[in-house]
Amino acid sequence: MLVAAAVCPCPPLLVPEVASGAAPELEAVRAHCADALGVLAAARPDRLLVVGPAPGGALGPFPAGSTGSFAGFGVDLTVRLGDGPGGRTLPAPLAVGAWLLSRTERADVPVEGYGVDERATPEECAETGRALAASAGRVALLVLGDGSACRTVKAPGYFDERAAGFDAEAARVLGSADPAGVLALDAGLARELQAAGRAPWQVLAGAAEGSDLSGRLLHEDAPYGVAYLVAVWS
Repeated sequence: MLVAAAVCPCPPLLVPEVASGAAPELEAVRAHCADALGVLAAARPDRLLVVGPAPGGALGPFPAGSTGSFAGFGVDLTVRLGDGPGGRTLPAPLAVGAWLLSRTERADVPVEGYGVDERATPEECAETGRALAASAGRVALLVLGDGSACRTVKAPGYFDERAAGFDAEAARVLGSADPAGVLALDAGLARELQAAGRAPWQVLAGAAEGSDLSGRLLHEDAPYGVAYLVAVWS
């Protein structure tokens, strides 16, 4: 059963060593991510799952102890997802999740990862979420993913006038813990807007079915033309 969730963005720039001179610009979102993770710890879950997009086909479960590296971003930094034998290399979004967890005091709870196919349909995502929620008596999710990457002409996806509306609706449904609203986010539009968070958010929606969680939006911004949202469900 899902007892809590934290929604956080996952740009490698969240890691100060990667951001370098731009690191201070993201201090607010880092602080709000830490606040969101505090909600997860307070829920005292039996199992914590880090769920995020899986570029390069790194799909499915990642066992405790899996490691990720930021060497591809020019930084000699390796992170580990919980304690365990590992066995898989974390894709960048899950590595960011492992880094976020490393900065937060948390209860001694098993931590594992799950990579979501960005092309998965809303129903496929919801089915994955239902299975994850049923995997333990008290499950918490750290859900990683960015909103649109098309908010300005300098954004990775250039400017798209539809991006602001998509992000506003995503902020609304995530901030109000509205599973049906999250599942209604348009997968095709999300793909056109390069919103990598759509599929992980819809996994969360499936996991939350039947629960009675309230939501809170902690952060909404679009630095560098990419939407970063932080929310908690508890």
